[in-house]
Amino acid sequence: MNKNQIHRTRPWPGFPTSKSSLGGSFGDANCMEQLLVHCANAIESNDATLTQQILWVLNNIAPPDGDSNQRLTCGFLRALIARAANSGNCKLLSAMANVNTNMGIDTHKFSIIELASFVDLTPWHRFGFTAANTAILEAVEGYSVIHIVDLSLTHCMQIPTLIDAIATRLEGHPLVKLTVACITDGIPPMIDLSYEELGSKLINFARSRNVVLEFRVIPSTSADGFSSLFEQLRMQQIVRADNGEALVINCHMMLHYIPEETLSVVSSSTTLSSHQLESSQNASLRTMFLKRLRSLEPTVLVLVDEDADLTSNNLVSRLRSAFNYLWIPYDTVDTFLPRGSKQRQWYEADICWKIENVIAHEGLQRIERLEPKNRWVQRMRSSSFKGVSFSEDAFSEVKSMLDEHAAGWGLKREEEDLVLTWKGHNVVFATAWVPT
Repeated sequence: MNKNQIHRTRPWPGFPTSKSSLGGSFGDANCMEQLLVHCANAIESNDATLTQQILWVLNNIAPPDGDSNQRLTCGFLRALIARAANSGNCKLLSAMANVNTNMGIDTHKFSIIELASFVDLTPWHRFGFTAANTAILEAVEGYSVIHIVDLSLTHCMQIPTLIDAIATRLEGHPLVKLTVACITDGIPPMIDLSYEELGSKLINFARSRNVVLEFRVIPSTSADGFSSLFEQLRMQQIVRADNGEALVINCHMMLHYIPEETLSVVSSSTTLSSHQLESSQNASLRTMFLKRLRSLEPTVLVLVDEDADLTSNNLVSRLRSAFNYLWIPYDTVDTFLPRGSKQRQWYEADICWKIENVIAHEGLQRIERLEPKNRWVQRMRSSSFKGVSFSEDAFSEVKSMLDEHAAGWGLKREEEDLVLTWKGHNVVFATAWVPT
């Protein structure tokens, strides 16, 4: 018996209790999704008996070391248990009493070498790095000073390849100013060194490529729309206007952590600047952030993110959307990491963290709020940006990178944008923008 199973008797009369019969009846992804939906509905209606029964079934058909669908379902099972525990309902808490407590998520703190190797395993991040770097290089050609603002989930892992490209492709080796938002929200992947140490390593690497790099870190949080970062950039805008430097805003899988609630909701628990308070009460922090970036007149803004919609306030709708997107990382992992490896445990723990945040939390605690590409395109256009098409060179470079990975990965154009696919399903999009 798996150590994480719920030790219960038969859930209801006539229901199969052996693993073989359970697996035969409920082993496919559609049935697992339906069970998760029923469980979510039972939790929301505070039906402790039905919740307990469905959890018993899920725990028996979805071991944490099973196939990709079983491991995906196990991640959602953990999240639903956490949601039930968070409810404070005495009957639901009683129903959780026999759940093994080893259901917690143990996220890993990476060394820089580990994280660099980790992101190279799959195109999930490399796709965005490659597409963005090509767009950035084309936009900054001819500038002697390049100011890069890096809003990235991967702790500057994109920057060494960008510095390499600047050193080999741009004449005159321009001065590179790198401003990094040090996110204090505890979002994985996490690293085991300070950003000051990270900056020193990047400066040394740039020096080895004959590129002068200035590094600046600004502690910031997505909860207030990175207001401290913007204030620093706004103060530097006058200097930039005087010396004609290029301003690059590089957004890699980070903007979806900005709250989508309206300002009136957020303001009840967040201290807002006077600039924010003057803005429309109906504008979200997300839209406000984009308009503030637009006011800086960037040379180019690159936006890369995951192509899914996890913004619904309805739990079941959100669960279905997450389940039908997050099967992809579980399906792909079999192509690049062996069962039982440490890296695989780290990889899947980070996915489980995302699932738990989407399912177990509400309000400002629920920070995983992915939006699909079409909604980001609408936001960018309404913030007075216009899309820039990726060049054939960019398309070719991304295609060459994908050739290093499993055959299921694909690449397509959607208008000006590039989209990474897995077995024909959209995974990550890359877009480039300039002020109108």
